[in-house]
Amino acid sequence: MKNYLFALLSFLLFFLFTSNVSAQEPSTPQQQTFEAVITQVTEEKEVTVNHKTQRYQKLEAEITSGERKGEKITVENGTVPMVVIQDYATDDQVVITAFRSPDGKELFSITDYVRRIPLLLLFGIFVGLVILVGRKRGIASLGGMFFSFVIIFTFVLPQILAGQNPVLIVILASLAIIPLTFYLSHGFNRKTTAAVIGTIIALIITGILATIFINAARFTGFASDEANFLQAARPDVINMQGLLLAGILIGILGILDDITISQAAIVQQLKKASPNLKFHQLFLRTMDVGKDHIASTVNTLILVYTGAALPLLLLFLDNPQPIASVVNYEMIAEEIVRMLLASIGLILAVPITTAIAAWMIKK
Repeated sequence: MKNYLFALLSFLLFFLFTSNVSAQEPSTPQQQTFEAVITQVTEEKEVTVNHKTQRYQKLEAEITSGERKGEKITVENGTVPMVVIQDYATDDQVVITAFRSPDGKELFSITDYVRRIPLLLLFGIFVGLVILVGRKRGIASLGGMFFSFVIIFTFVLPQILAGQNPVLIVILASLAIIPLTFYLSHGFNRKTTAAVIGTIIALIITGILATIFINAARFTGFASDEANFLQAARPDVINMQGLLLAGILIGILGILDDITISQAAIVQQLKKASPNLKFHQLFLRTMDVGKDHIASTVNTLILVYTGAALPLLLLFLDNPQPIASVVNYEMIAEEIVRMLLASIGLILAVPITTAIAAWMIKK
């Protein structure tokens, strides 16, 4: 009951924190970023910019955040050439950047939409379903999610930004996240202990393989635009290759939770149903189920990674180069290695956790 109330309190604090976080970006003396709502569309027409016809809008907006809250401004949209011009309407909530032109005139540009309300609504649906279906365990799992969030945002990210070794930081965080989230979500018992040990062992082995093959493939860590922006903002502070490896380890950690707990739970239930089963019988029968779990989860991983990289895959499919050349690009090769390492970690976790759970529960 104590863990139940503690997890519920943790979740409520997390929800209140996320509800009050502003989407406002850092501002500099040269530019300011704030939120606003479109109050009126005063003009709409087609204009020609650099020999290309595109949509133009003159918009009236009211600032809704920051020191200039309540101020009325005029924003022109479609004055510079762009591949896609967004069409804005009255009551749209947007993010606006204010900057000075060379002659000192203040100009405004819409840079994005404000998306917090639909995100919070979807998050509320997720939380409601977790509590409705999972009951006490569901609330406890939300508490585990909250602690993972806290560890990542108060320890992992600040330490990496400070120039610490990303891999070492993620390993230290994992040693806290794994037992904390597992025991909070599944209770303090031999089943959970077996899953914790199995997860840590599988993560260590996968981490070693990831280090070997990231170095062998000579990944630089600069395949994404985000990595290049980060390096430009903090040159020579962050080890980008190490950051790539750390990201792979965090992704694998999220996958291992499901498979290790499932295998340990199957061992426990088999032992309850047939108390006379020996170690090798428990192991083999649980592995029969584990093989099906491996097959379905590996297929899921492939579909998930393919879905995430779909625009990138389409871009390269439209490329006249042969497939052997396409997969050699670092951004494609990174995703392939990420997917294969996650699958290897999952496969290793099944027999490791099953053996540990069968030995512990038999004893």
